[in-house]
Amino acid sequence: MVAVLSVQFGGALAATLLPLVGVLGSVLLRIVLAALLLLALVRPRWRGRSRADWITVAGFAAALTAMNICFYASLERLPIGVAVTIEFLGPLLLAAATSRRGRDALAVLLALLGVLFISQALTVPWAQMDLVGIALAAAAGGFWAAYIVLSGRTGARFEGLDGMAIALTIGAVVLVPLGVLDAGTALLDGEVLLRGLGIALLSSAIPYSLELLALRRLSAGTFGVLLSLEPAAAALAGLLVLSQTLASLQVAGMAMVVLASIAVLGRRGRGT
Repeated sequence: MVAVLSVQFGGALAATLLPLVGVLGSVLLRIVLAALLLLALVRPRWRGRSRADWITVAGFAAALTAMNICFYASLERLPIGVAVTIEFLGPLLLAAATSRRGRDALAVLLALLGVLFISQALTVPWAQMDLVGIALAAAAGGFWAAYIVLSGRTGARFEGLDGMAIALTIGAVVLVPLGVLDAGTALLDGEVLLRGLGIALLSSAIPYSLELLALRRLSAGTFGVLLSLEPAAAALAGLLVLSQTLASLQVAGMAMVVLASIAVLGRRGRGT
């Protein structure tokens, strides 16, 4: 639960950084600082890796980086609770796609209806909806699904957190020129660096470590149920950190997605 809350409060903190350094600058700070923390703690082994190892971890880095860019871009347009709920369709659809149970298909339909509610597609004219923000959140969900698949493959080839540390390093190297061009010297501001460090800790270092410990003690089903609370945790973070509120119909839609996620992920867990 602490990991779930940490990720979402990290996302809310990231929303406060976006006006200062933009999307690419914010993602750069998160990934670079998280990479430095993990490199210092993990000290991954770089030599002796096969070509297949590098292809796998590079794909994992690409999915991780693209997921963060799309999600942070959606935060510029949508409340964090809405963005996370839409993004959550990615792992939900991935888990349901590998299932042959009719109940999972019904859960996906419930989640899709919930997304219609939370996106206000049924109550607000399309001309007034932020379709770009919704598309960005959905794209983040797609990359999240790819991240889950590639995370499992990376974990099978790299011991401990070596794969994560190397993937973050690759993402950081690729993002440095893009982030610097986008944000410039604002990246060196003391307040910006402090917020970036907070995001790196809350969104990466703390939850990754806690989830690793939790998975040693919890079943995959229990872990999946707790993971399914992330949209609700995001709404709470949005309210407390950003003063974002949701309409009653949006809250109902979020509850539908959470229930659908519990039904599907409660059996399978994050590693599906």
